[in-house]
Amino acid sequence: MVDRLHDIWDHINEAQGTFGSTTNFVFDDITATHVAGHAELGPDHHQPWGIVHGGVYATIVESVASVGASYAVKDQNMFAVGLHNGTDFLRQFSSGTVLVEANALYQGRTQQLWDVVITAEATGKVLARGQLRLQNLPAPENHG
Repeated sequence: MVDRLHDIWDHINEAQGTFGSTTNFVFDDITATHVAGHAELGPDHHQPWGIVHGGVYATIVESVASVGASYAVKDQNMFAVGLHNGTDFLRQFSSGTVLVEANALYQGRTQQLWDVVITAEATGKVLARGQLRLQNLPAPENHG
């Protein structure tokens, strides 16, 4: 398992081109209990009615909480995967920068629970909020 901060950043950057990278999310801070970042959202993220698709918010919730939860268990040679994603879409949004804050609510031996809030940078209004329950799993032997 990746075990140093710069290795984790490298690993995340190498994942560009994966499904999660379609959100344009940038990690600004990663700790074992908190993750912060931002994304530029626009027409590429719209549903047919010209607003950001709820699946984009759900993807951000899943991605951000998974990275934080995996960081929390990396020293045990583990990583975390989402089991249940409950994301509520609170306001419509068409384009601009969103700020994302994720915090661990519970971190147990086998499971974790994270809260993620997505806010419009320009207005400070919450656009979406999600909770992700995660399972801690042993890292594959062939993993970096």
